[in-house]
Amino acid sequence: VNVWYHVGSKNEQPGKTGYAHLFEHMMFQGSEHIPADMHFKLIQSVGGTLNGSTFFDRTNYFETLPSHYLEMGLWLESDRMGFLLPALTQGKLDTQLEVVKNERRQRVDNQPYGIWLEKLLELAYPKDFPYYWPVIGYMADLDKATMRHIRHFFKTYYAPNNASLVVS
Repeated sequence: VNVWYHVGSKNEQPGKTGYAHLFEHMMFQGSEHIPADMHFKLIQSVGGTLNGSTFFDRTNYFETLPSHYLEMGLWLESDRMGFLLPALTQGKLDTQLEVVKNERRQRVDNQPYGIWLEKLLELAYPKDFPYYWPVIGYMADLDKATMRHIRHFFKTYYAPNNASLVVS
């Protein structure tokens, strides 16, 4: 089961970067009907695997599981698409913001030449162009992220009319 949302860092705005990647993390934090971390436990309990990824133009989430558990995989994806916001708390947001910021520190800020791609993008595109900023976002923007901004981003992009489902 693979759900692709037509949202990536290109859909962000200057001063509000890193939101698409943040949601790659937030989508595994539970929904109205699924407690936090239960998405992982349910899939893994039947021998499955799952993950997600974010890029400039898309964010995807996938589960690989035995075929007779297809209904469970589809239900999990539909539930977080439709019922993530009621379970979104400031605590979950704060935790995942810290996870993303630590990921940025490890992969970019604390690596020799870690900002090379960021600098290349800044040289290649004008500041208001959607590929100017890095997919992971800027630390200052992540520091300023609010619940209101995050909820708006989700409502705008995480809907059936902005998703593609692949079942194979």
